[in-house]
Amino acid sequence: MALNDRSGRSALHQIIDRRLSGKNKSIGNRERFLRRYREQIRDSVRKAVGDRSIHNIEDGADISLPRRDVSEPVFHHGAGGSREMVHPGNQEYVRGDKIPRPRGGGGGGGSGSASPDGSSEDDFTFRITREEFMNYFFDDLALPRLIRTQLLADAPEWKSRRAGFISEGNPTSLHVVRSMRVALGRRIAMGGEARTQLRRAEEMLEAMEARGDALPAEIAKLKQEIAELRQRLKRVPFIDPFDLRYRNRVREPLPTSKAAMFCLMDVSGSMDEARKDLAKRFFILLYLFLSRHYKQTDVIFIRHHTQAAEVPEDEFFHATESGGTVVSSALTLMNEIIRQRYMGSEWNIYGAQASDGDNWQQDSSKCREILNHKLLPLCRYFAYVQVADEDQNLWEEYTRVRDENPHFAMQKIVTPAQIFPVFRDLFKKNPVGTA
Repeated sequence: MALNDRSGRSALHQIIDRRLSGKNKSIGNRERFLRRYREQIRDSVRKAVGDRSIHNIEDGADISLPRRDVSEPVFHHGAGGSREMVHPGNQEYVRGDKIPRPRGGGGGGGSGSASPDGSSEDDFTFRITREEFMNYFFDDLALPRLIRTQLLADAPEWKSRRAGFISEGNPTSLHVVRSMRVALGRRIAMGGEARTQLRRAEEMLEAMEARGDALPAEIAKLKQEIAELRQRLKRVPFIDPFDLRYRNRVREPLPTSKAAMFCLMDVSGSMDEARKDLAKRFFILLYLFLSRHYKQTDVIFIRHHTQAAEVPEDEFFHATESGGTVVSSALTLMNEIIRQRYMGSEWNIYGAQASDGDNWQQDSSKCREILNHKLLPLCRYFAYVQVADEDQNLWEEYTRVRDENPHFAMQKIVTPAQIFPVFRDLFKKNPVGTA
């Protein structure tokens, strides 16, 4: 596209369309479709998640919906009454013959196999993007018992609310009823005096005509005055730009939630590669969830064997260090970090621990004491995941902790297929009105 600059010379400009929708695609129609079939797409995403690994969790997916769920209602004339139809090429039937019912299964476009209940469905398949896939997967998940505690001055969260009406605004926010009400009030106010004079003039003319003694010139003058008053009323505009009223919306800051999530992973010698892989997959999923939905959240990574250490993200997921098992070392370090950096009512403290449950007998009871008396009084929620099926001594002690604290949860993950259901169960949204 050629444009002229200030000097009058022709300049060449190139416009690049970087919108998410490609050519010949309607983003509006797609968004309406996704909103309409939100529940069906969410169920399909959950099924698709079970068939993929944690490494390609963020890839897009082909979603299939049953044809009956996306069918549109159609109004048509039903078959009834006496009808005559002409079938071209008929060499078998004559008038009065009964035509057998066609056999099903050949023209429906289905798989061709019979179903036990006599019903079948054709799948409607379309592709959703990576962002859409992750949004549907994490849609009904949330950090339990999260409380908004403070107003941030540097990056506050805003909420838009209605604040009456204004005389200037965006055409899309025009309030038609309020505008017509203002216009009606203006017409009444501007034409009030003229209507009063018109009513008096009409009454006077009627009285003159009834008496019959008025001069023709006086009657003509009064009629001319009535006509002028009526024209004056007609010149009052039905609606004026001054009458337009627009919905006004203002932004107000909201309290912002600040949270700290502690990720505790056992890397002792009893944790073989398969168990470490399960724990890492669980924490990768947790990290994706936190990074996508909670901007004001600190994630603290702690690895432990006989000793615990706070490590960066890369070292947490890729280091190969190993050793004995002292689980209480990680809980003690978590308590120290909370006391040093996250004390105060503005912080929501969370904990997630993954271990195979193998621990020294004396240390497991110590873990229970630390949780009951030090950590859980400070935490909004604490989740323990055991990546082994055997009930070790740590599992027994944590069972007692769960019975005494409703905000402590524990689950087992033995196979990779159990990661996603367990994660959803641990971090599902609480019903409205519950803590």
